[in-house]
Amino acid sequence: MIEKPLSSEDVDFLTTLHGEEEVAFVLLMQPRGDQADVLLRAIDDVALGEIKEAVREGEQPEGDEAKAPAHRGLELSLAALRKAGAEARGQVVEDHPLDRLKTLVEESGADEVIVLTEPHYVEEFFHRDWASRARHKVGVPVLKLFAHSE
Repeated sequence: MIEKPLSSEDVDFLTTLHGEEEVAFVLLMQPRGDQADVLLRAIDDVALGEIKEAVREGEQPEGDEAKAPAHRGLELSLAALRKAGAEARGQVVEDHPLDRLKTLVEESGADEVIVLTEPHYVEEFFHRDWASRARHKVGVPVLKLFAHSE
């Protein structure tokens, strides 16, 4: 699961995470949430010392306006993984992402789930972040990693 396009550092890290073992990636990307999530993202920005980002949170596309950027980000991420020699496919998930993740794990026979995210301190504190919630749902190990920034 990803929430923003993979950076070159993310691709390098993911494709070398299991050494020489052959791996395939199935990316699920969710568009940015609705206006209610803006406050939580702003708190995360402030906690990371990114005050300018906190102020600009309201300027980012939300809800329906975030669908097109999510699709572009997914395509860029898939292309980067493929360029690095990995097998990769994926989809944008708008509704019930954890249900879709569980189904995908079952259908693909995945050995593990990687949640690549930015820090979300409020959600993490209350164990409401994607990785914590996925651990209770998917039936395979869930590895939580923090995304790099370009």
